[in-house]
Amino acid sequence: MILIRSILSAAAFIVSGSLYSQTASTTVTMTLPVVTLMDIEPAGSITLNFTAPTEAGNALTAPAPNTSKWINYTSAIASGGLTRRITASVNKLIAGVNIRVQAAVASGAGGGTLGTSSGQVILTTTPATIISGIGGAYTGNGTNNGHALTLSLATNTYANLQAQANTAIIITYTITE
Repeated sequence: MILIRSILSAAAFIVSGSLYSQTASTTVTMTLPVVTLMDIEPAGSITLNFTAPTEAGNALTAPAPNTSKWINYTSAIASGGLTRRITASVNKLIAGVNIRVQAAVASGAGGGTLGTSSGQVILTTTPATIISGIGGAYTGNGTNNGHALTLSLATNTYANLQAQANTAIIITYTITE
């Protein structure tokens, strides 16, 4: 009998507890904007100089590649949108010289769908893809985040070389769909 009363009391408590339960809801409105940001870190220019030979009959010595620059980006694409890419081009060519750039595999503090390097690219005045397949991603900010860049010079047609001093070349990087 005591067992039956205990079971009935427990059942009454469960039923009465569920009769007094309530729920509430709220609407949350959010915005996730489309974002396309890119920069080169650290700021500033670099200098690459060929070295003249010290012995007749020897070729010019190409400068050591420069690895001081990094590409950082943030990308949030629209639903169903295209992935992004980064292109590079120069404002002018130097006769007899190839200006090359290579983006490394992304590293550092980033996340998401980071881009893929196109390998070493010889730059011209026409934009060439150096990183492709960028989705929703961020690389982290500053040096040692994103894609390390290797910039190098090489002679291509020795007969076309002409002596020059302090010739400034502008490399333009563009992130686009």
